[in-house]
Amino acid sequence: MEMRLPEPGDALTGVEMFAGLEPEVRQRVIAAAVPRTYRKGQLLFVENDPGESLIVLRRGAVAVFRTAPTGERAVLTVIRPPDVLGEVSLLDASTRSASAEAIEDCSALALSRPAFMELVHSNPRILDAVMRSLGGLIRRLTEQNADHVFLDLPGRVAKTLVRLAGESQAPMITIELNQSQLAEMAGGSRQSVNQAIGSFASRGWLRTEGRRIVVTDVAALRRRAGMADR
Repeated sequence: MEMRLPEPGDALTGVEMFAGLEPEVRQRVIAAAVPRTYRKGQLLFVENDPGESLIVLRRGAVAVFRTAPTGERAVLTVIRPPDVLGEVSLLDASTRSASAEAIEDCSALALSRPAFMELVHSNPRILDAVMRSLGGLIRRLTEQNADHVFLDLPGRVAKTLVRLAGESQAPMITIELNQSQLAEMAGGSRQSVNQAIGSFASRGWLRTEGRRIVVTDVAALRRRAGMADR
Protein backbone atom coordinates (compact mmCIF):
# COMPACT_ATOMS: atom_id res chain seq x y z
CA MET A 1 0.00 0.00 0.00
CA GLU A 2 1.48 3.33 -1.04
CA MET A 3 1.57 5.97 1.70
CA ARG A 4 1.15 9.63 0.83
CA LEU A 5 3.42 11.95 2.73
CA PRO A 6 1.77 15.00 4.32
CA GLU A 7 1.99 18.25 2.43
CA PRO A 8 4.80 20.50 3.72
CA GLY A 9 3.39 23.19 5.97
CA ASP A 10 0.00 21.49 6.17
CA ALA A 11 -1.66 22.79 9.34
CA LEU A 12 -3.84 19.66 9.54
CA THR A 13 -0.96 17.18 9.63
CA GLY A 14 -1.70 14.50 12.21
CA VAL A 15 -5.35 15.51 12.72
CA GLU A 16 -7.21 12.21 12.38
CA MET A 17 -10.51 13.80 11.41
CA PHE A 18 -9.00 15.17 8.20
CA ALA A 19 -6.44 12.45 7.50
CA GLY A 20 -8.43 10.82 4.68
CA LEU A 21 -8.89 13.99 2.64
CA GLU A 22 -7.12 14.73 -0.60
CA PRO A 23 -4.41 17.42 -0.29
CA GLU A 24 -6.45 19.98 -2.24
CA VAL A 25 -9.45 19.43 0.05
CA ARG A 26 -7.26 19.82 3.12
CA GLN A 27 -6.00 23.10 1.73
CA ARG A 28 -9.60 24.29 1.28
CA VAL A 29 -10.29 23.41 4.92
CA ILE A 30 -7.24 25.39 6.02
CA ALA A 31 -8.30 28.34 3.87
CA ALA A 32 -11.78 28.32 5.43
CA ALA A 33 -10.47 28.16 9.00
CA VAL A 34 -9.66 31.18 11.13
CA PRO A 35 -6.36 31.22 13.11
CA ARG A 36 -6.85 31.76 16.83
CA THR A 37 -4.49 32.27 19.77
CA TYR A 38 -5.35 31.87 23.45
CA ARG A 39 -3.30 32.88 26.45
CA LYS A 40 -2.87 30.54 29.40
CA GLY A 41 -5.98 30.86 31.60
CA GLN A 42 -8.18 32.19 28.76
CA LEU A 43 -11.55 30.54 28.10
CA LEU A 44 -12.10 29.25 24.56
CA PHE A 45 -15.80 28.82 25.18
CA VAL A 46 -18.21 28.39 28.07
CA GLU A 47 -20.90 25.82 28.77
CA ASN A 48 -24.18 26.78 27.01
CA ASP A 49 -22.42 29.10 24.55
CA PRO A 50 -23.59 28.63 20.94
CA GLY A 51 -21.65 25.81 19.27
CA GLU A 52 -20.36 27.86 16.36
CA SER A 53 -17.02 26.31 15.48
CA LEU A 54 -14.80 23.25 15.52
CA ILE A 55 -11.39 24.02 17.05
CA VAL A 56 -8.26 22.27 15.80
CA LEU A 57 -5.53 22.65 18.41
CA ARG A 58 -2.07 23.22 16.92
CA ARG A 59 -0.03 24.18 20.00
CA GLY A 60 -0.57 24.15 23.77
CA ALA A 61 -3.12 22.35 25.94
CA VAL A 62 -6.81 22.87 26.76
CA ALA A 63 -8.78 21.57 29.75
CA VAL A 64 -12.41 20.67 29.03
CA PHE A 65 -14.57 20.89 32.16
CA ARG A 66 -18.08 21.09 33.62
CA THR A 67 -19.06 23.46 36.42
CA ALA A 68 -21.42 22.51 39.27
CA PRO A 69 -24.01 24.99 40.63
CA THR A 70 -21.73 25.35 43.66
CA GLY A 71 -18.92 26.56 41.40
CA GLU A 72 -16.83 23.40 41.68
CA ARG A 73 -15.21 22.26 38.46
CA ALA A 74 -14.76 18.73 37.14
CA VAL A 75 -12.17 18.41 34.36
CA LEU A 76 -13.36 15.89 31.77
CA THR A 77 -10.22 15.74 29.66
CA VAL A 78 -7.15 17.64 28.53
CA ILE A 79 -6.82 18.22 24.79
CA ARG A 80 -3.40 18.43 23.14
CA PRO A 81 -2.36 18.74 19.47
CA PRO A 82 -3.31 17.40 17.04
CA ASP A 83 -6.72 16.82 18.65
CA VAL A 84 -9.93 18.74 18.03
CA LEU A 85 -12.67 19.96 20.34
CA GLY A 86 -16.20 21.25 19.93
CA GLU A 87 -17.39 18.62 17.45
CA VAL A 88 -20.38 17.49 19.55
CA SER A 89 -22.27 20.78 19.46
CA LEU A 90 -21.45 21.22 15.77
CA LEU A 91 -23.18 17.96 14.90
CA ASP A 92 -26.43 18.55 16.78
CA ALA A 93 -26.44 22.38 16.43
CA SER A 94 -26.90 22.72 20.19
CA THR A 95 -25.04 24.77 22.76
CA ARG A 96 -21.67 23.82 24.22
CA SER A 97 -21.96 20.90 26.64
CA ALA A 98 -18.81 21.92 28.54
CA SER A 99 -16.35 24.77 28.95
CA ALA A 100 -12.77 24.88 27.69
CA GLU A 101 -9.80 26.75 29.17
CA ALA A 102 -6.26 27.10 27.87
CA ILE A 103 -3.88 25.67 30.46
CA GLU A 104 -0.91 26.62 28.28
CA ASP A 105 -0.54 29.32 25.63
CA CYS A 106 -2.32 27.92 22.56
CA SER A 107 -2.65 28.41 18.85
CA ALA A 108 -5.54 26.85 16.94
CA LEU A 109 -7.70 26.90 13.83
CA ALA A 110 -11.44 27.53 14.15
CA LEU A 111 -13.69 26.06 11.45
CA SER A 112 -17.23 27.46 11.39
CA ARG A 113 -20.24 25.15 11.54
CA PRO A 114 -21.42 25.97 7.97
CA ALA A 115 -17.93 25.23 6.60
CA PHE A 116 -17.67 22.05 8.68
CA MET A 117 -21.11 20.76 7.59
CA GLU A 118 -20.34 21.49 3.94
CA LEU A 119 -17.16 19.48 4.35
CA VAL A 120 -19.03 16.57 5.94
CA HIS A 121 -21.63 16.48 3.15
CA SER A 122 -19.00 16.56 0.41
CA ASN A 123 -16.62 14.11 2.13
CA PRO A 124 -18.61 11.38 3.92
CA ARG A 125 -15.38 9.74 5.14
CA ILE A 126 -15.12 12.51 7.73
CA LEU A 127 -18.21 11.06 9.41
CA ASP A 128 -16.21 7.94 10.29
CA ALA A 129 -13.61 10.06 12.05
CA VAL A 130 -16.30 12.09 13.81
CA MET A 131 -17.98 8.92 15.06
CA ARG A 132 -14.63 7.62 16.33
CA SER A 133 -14.10 10.90 18.14
CA LEU A 134 -17.53 10.67 19.79
CA GLY A 135 -16.89 7.03 20.67
CA GLY A 136 -13.63 8.03 22.32
CA LEU A 137 -15.45 10.69 24.34
CA ILE A 138 -18.04 8.18 25.55
CA ARG A 139 -15.32 5.70 26.52
CA ARG A 140 -13.44 8.38 28.49
CA LEU A 141 -16.57 9.36 30.40
CA THR A 142 -17.41 5.71 31.12
CA GLU A 143 -13.87 5.08 32.35
CA GLN A 144 -13.97 8.18 34.56
CA ASN A 145 -17.17 6.96 36.19
CA ALA A 146 -15.61 3.55 36.79
CA ASP A 147 -12.48 5.15 38.25
CA HIS A 148 -14.57 6.94 40.88
CA VAL A 149 -16.08 3.60 41.88
CA PHE A 150 -13.03 1.33 41.77
CA LEU A 151 -10.01 3.59 42.43
CA ASP A 152 -9.12 5.47 45.60
CA LEU A 153 -8.01 9.09 45.27
CA PRO A 154 -4.25 8.37 45.06
CA GLY A 155 -5.02 5.85 42.31
CA ARG A 156 -7.01 8.48 40.41
CA VAL A 157 -4.20 11.02 40.84
CA ALA A 158 -1.68 8.48 39.53
CA LYS A 159 -3.90 7.69 36.53
CA THR A 160 -4.39 11.38 35.77
CA LEU A 161 -0.63 11.94 35.80
CA VAL A 162 -0.07 8.97 33.47
CA ARG A 163 -2.63 10.36 31.02
CA LEU A 164 -1.04 13.80 31.13
CA ALA A 165 2.38 12.27 30.52
CA GLY A 166 0.98 10.90 27.25
CA GLU A 167 3.18 8.79 25.01
CA SER A 168 6.46 10.41 25.99
CA GLN A 169 9.34 7.99 26.53
CA ALA A 170 11.57 10.62 28.14
CA PRO A 171 13.10 9.68 31.51
CA MET A 172 11.61 12.85 33.03
CA ILE A 173 8.28 14.33 31.92
CA THR A 174 7.30 17.84 32.97
CA ILE A 175 3.57 18.46 33.43
CA GLU A 176 2.53 22.11 33.43
CA LEU A 177 -0.46 21.73 35.73
CA ASN A 178 -0.94 23.16 39.18
CA GLN A 179 -2.33 21.04 42.00
CA SER A 180 -5.72 22.76 41.96
CA GLN A 181 -6.18 21.75 38.32
CA LEU A 182 -4.94 18.25 39.13
CA ALA A 183 -7.53 18.03 41.94
CA GLU A 184 -10.27 19.00 39.48
CA MET A 185 -9.18 16.24 37.12
CA ALA A 186 -8.84 13.56 39.79
CA GLY A 187 -12.07 14.48 41.55
CA GLY A 188 -10.65 15.25 45.00
CA SER A 189 -9.84 18.13 47.31
CA ARG A 190 -6.61 20.03 46.82
CA GLN A 191 -5.42 18.97 50.28
CA SER A 192 -5.99 15.27 49.55
CA VAL A 193 -4.28 15.55 46.16
CA ASN A 194 -1.33 17.34 47.78
CA GLN A 195 -1.01 14.41 50.19
CA ALA A 196 -1.02 11.92 47.30
CA ILE A 197 1.60 13.96 45.42
CA GLY A 198 3.75 14.09 48.57
CA SER A 199 3.46 10.32 48.94
CA PHE A 200 4.50 9.76 45.32
CA ALA A 201 7.40 12.19 45.72
CA SER A 202 8.66 10.35 48.80
CA ARG A 203 8.75 7.15 46.73
CA GLY A 204 10.79 8.84 44.01
CA TRP A 205 8.05 8.67 41.38
CA LEU A 206 7.95 12.44 40.81
CA ARG A 207 9.03 15.78 42.16
CA THR A 208 7.40 19.20 42.25
CA GLU A 209 8.99 22.37 40.95
CA GLY A 210 6.78 25.31 41.84
CA ARG A 211 3.62 24.90 39.75
CA ARG A 212 5.10 22.05 37.73
CA ILE A 213 5.20 18.32 38.35
CA VAL A 214 8.16 16.36 36.98
CA VAL A 215 7.31 12.66 36.59
CA THR A 216 10.36 10.42 36.96
CA ASP A 217 8.73 6.95 37.13
CA VAL A 218 5.69 6.58 34.87
CA ALA A 219 5.73 2.77 35.27
CA ALA A 220 5.28 3.07 39.04
CA LEU A 221 2.38 5.48 38.58
CA ARG A 222 0.78 3.09 36.10
CA ARG A 223 1.01 0.27 38.64
CA ARG A 224 -0.49 2.48 41.37
CA ALA A 225 -3.37 3.32 39.03
CA GLY A 226 -3.98 -0.36 38.22
CA MET A 227 -3.12 0.18 34.57
CA ALA A 228 -1.63 -2.59 32.44
CA ASP A 229 2.11 -2.42 31.74
CA ARG A 230 3.07 -1.63 28.17
